[in-house]
Amino acid sequence: MQIILLEKVGKLGNLGDIVKVKQGYARNYLIPTKQARRATEAAIKEFEVRRADLEQAAQAKLVAAQTLGEQLSGKTVRIAQKAGVDGRLFGSVTNADIAQALSKMGLEVQKSQVRMPHGPLKTVGEHPVSVAPHSDVVAEVTVQVVAQVD
Repeated sequence: MQIILLEKVGKLGNLGDIVKVKQGYARNYLIPTKQARRATEAAIKEFEVRRADLEQAAQAKLVAAQTLGEQLSGKTVRIAQKAGVDGRLFGSVTNADIAQALSKMGLEVQKSQVRMPHGPLKTVGEHPVSVAPHSDVVAEVTVQVVAQVD
């Protein structure tokens, strides 16, 4: 399916690119999240008219993400979980837990923006985690998992 990208999509293209993707990806994700539109003649003409507004909105999103990235970089988040004697957790620390802890610090982060390449954290200690508020902005955050004291 041919689509026009209405914003930058990682590993797919930039604003205004006409790309071919699988129908399910376009219908179930890109179009409902307003990241893309079907590439019909009418849509292409309408996009060219709105291009300046879309580029300005994309630039504003990038600036906001860069500001958030500067605030996030170097931060340490402390999360308490129940743990055994050997330092393994009864459960795990997920991206939702990290996003919630960052939100309590006053930094609004969605759980989808927290990147954990090795999966959920299952041990006590300090773990580096990436937070990507924008596809071009990635900040490193240290998550300090401590044993919960009852």
